[in-house]
Amino acid sequence: MAGQLVEFQSNGGTTSGYLAIPEKGTGPGVIVIQEWWGLVDHIKDVCDRFAREGYVVLAPDLYHGKTAKSPDEAGKLMMAMQIDEAEKDLRGAIQFLLDHEATTGNKVGTIGFCMGGALSLYAATKNPQVGACVVFYGGHPNVKPDLANLQAPMLGVYAERDGFVTPDSVRELERQLEALGKSVEVHIYPAVDHAFFNDQRPDVYNAKAAEDAWQRTIQFFAKHL
Repeated sequence: MAGQLVEFQSNGGTTSGYLAIPEKGTGPGVIVIQEWWGLVDHIKDVCDRFAREGYVVLAPDLYHGKTAKSPDEAGKLMMAMQIDEAEKDLRGAIQFLLDHEATTGNKVGTIGFCMGGALSLYAATKNPQVGACVVFYGGHPNVKPDLANLQAPMLGVYAERDGFVTPDSVRELERQLEALGKSVEVHIYPAVDHAFFNDQRPDVYNAKAAEDAWQRTIQFFAKHL
């Protein structure tokens, strides 16, 4: 079943997002959070893949209709995004999914990539309705999650050759979470680059690592949702 654009309540108004529902009609809810490019075809495709695995999936449009074609454009959109407003959009998306007739259970999962990875963890620290959090090479200079508030287990997926979210910074995050007694599982894939999961970017895509990371993600959500 192909996904569709929907509107949901957020920030006192409405925000749009891409909703994908599994063929069987119901399933656990997952929020997919965009990279710095915006709500582009790759993110919609990720939603469709989750729907094929049996999940009800929503990717909120945190740029409200804007997308980027170049890293320069993407960087400007990312830095112009108001984090508190993005958090409210994510909160609205979580509530929309929980209220949706197709969603089963009283918790949702969050997963994000690059900028969205940082926001996946951020949303999980802000919303106790998040029952599982997945971070793909998440980083944003203005996103500072309150790790003590994290209630959900976290799966972190990272790249050894990532100059943006370095392995050292990943290990430090892992150390902080473990010191707080949080449930955290981290995988740093050797010899791959930032954004290796994005199959629409042949310059960095790594099929083997991407498939392994996908299977880990599916198993993680199946266990916790």
